This record gives sequence, structure tokens and C-alpha cells, in this order.
Amino acid sequence: MSEATAPLSTVAEPPPWRQARRSWGLQEGDAISPGLTVLRRLGGGQRYEVFLVWDDHRLAVLVAKVLRPEHVGDPVSLRDLAAEAAALERLRHPAVVRAFDAVLDGPLPHLLLEHLEGPTLRELLDRHGPLPPEQLLPLALHAAAALHYVAAEGMVHLDVKPDNIVMGAPPRLIDLSVARTVEAAARLRSAVGTDAYMAPEQCDPARGTVGPPADVFGLAATLFHACAGRRPFVRADGERFPQLARRPAVLPGAFGSLLSDALSAAPGDRPTAREFAVALEPLVAGLPRSRWARD
Repeated sequence: MSEATAPLSTVAEPPPWRQARRSWGLQEGDAISPGLTVLRRLGGGQRYEVFLVWDDHRLAVLVAKVLRPEHVGDPVSLRDLAAEAAALERLRHPAVVRAFDAVLDGPLPHLLLEHLEGPTLRELLDRHGPLPPEQLLPLALHAAAALHYVAAEGMVHLDVKPDNIVMGAPPRLIDLSVARTVEAAARLRSAVGTDAYMAPEQCDPARGTVGPPADVFGLAATLFHACAGRRPFVRADGERFPQLARRPAVLPGAFGSLLSDALSAAPGDRPTAREFAVALEPLVAGLPRSRWARD
């Protein structure tokens, strides 16, 4: 299997719930809870189905992230859903997705999230290829600002990747399903994240304490992909974590140098998210301004 098509995992070993994905089979007009009606199914992951919904209380289109049927009675899944709800309640930033409600009991436990217009960064890259600087650098600055805030709130996202950035105005960081407090992240003893974007200490916690520097690494790997159209570490056949065995590819210029620093193997050698953002500011300021901005 080639690097481009190799599957990416979000946990160290395939857990039992990965063997079966049951669907609720909800269709347009079905109710998730009183006043919350399905408009259409958006997709889903291992534990969740995601629906576009109409909230009659707020008179607004929102997104419901619903536990799959096989997880409704699972205390671990319910605990993780509650932890994600708590993280979303704690984190209020313009570049982080917002939550409006969490229903943790009943037949359909779910989170109610804002509906973000726009494709994910992954969809944009698959459709159009690498981003031009006018899109890439502001995206980098917004995402770095969000990660600085997340770290300042004592949290670590742990899954920064192109799939988890929605390219709106501003871009938004989404999916806190594996986020941890800094203290809980430091206690990790197994890999958590998505293989190609994980810091070395996420791949193997024996290599260092997992904390906010892991998110900086994930951001740099994501931005490298957005800039070059490929991941920063070349994966050999049968190799899961090339970031443990080799140095990243190098991109030219000041932005490339910043990414190289943020992709350092040792957490302490990476810039903080704040330092990353400060280094980006002159690059963003140097972008050509549109005509309306000059007039």
C-alpha cells in the first residue's frame, strides 16, 4: 500500500469497537431528541455518526455528533463523550468549533455543535492541491493562535490534521474527541492521534512527555502537507511511524525553516504555539494586499 493510500489510525491498536460500525439509519425528518430533527447524514467515524440537524429551540441549522448504537451502553464511550463536551465548554475561541449542548443519557447520546460552512483542509487539498501563500499563511496564524489558547487553558488537542480544520472565515479547529488536559496527556502510555501527524512522543510516550509541543508538531505536519501536497515524513513499506526513524523533508524559505523547527524530534526544541504565531506575523504582513485593502 502506498503512502498516499495507507490508512491512518487514531489509536495505538485497533480496539474491539473498530470491528463493527452500526448505524442508526436516521433519515430526513427523524428526531434525535425533542425539537432536534435530522436534515441529512454528514458522515461519521468509529464511534460516532454525524448529522446536519434543525434545532427548533434555536431556529438554527446545527450539527449533531451521535454515539453509534453499539456504544450507547459502553461506559468508556460515554465517559469520552462527556470529556469532549467538557473540553468544548472550556474552550471558547474564534478558531475553535463551538458546542451548544450535550445529551449524555437517553437513547441517542450526542453533542450539538455549530455548523461550519466550508470544506475541511483535507477536502480542499484533495480537490485543488497545495494552498497558495495567501491562504496558507493566514490559516497557519489562526491555527497557531487557537493552539496557543488551547495550551493556555491547560488542554492538548492531540489530533491536529487536515481533516480537523474547516476552511471557513476564520478557519476552525474541530474534533476534540481525543483531547486531554495537560496532566492527563502527560500520563499517556500508548499512542493517541493520527499516525502521519503525531509527534514522536505521541507515537512512543517513552520518548518524552506528551503535552502542548505535540500539537505544534501536528500543526507543522499539517501545514507542510498544505504547502507541499505531501506529508513531511516518507513512509517506507510496512513502516507505521517514519517520524521516529528519519528527519522531515525540508521546504525553502523562512516558512520552511519555521516548519523544520516545529517538526523537531525533541519537544523542547520546538517553538511554542505563541512563538510559532509571532514568527508568522511578518510573513503574513508581507503578503500582497488586495486592491480594496490598498485603496
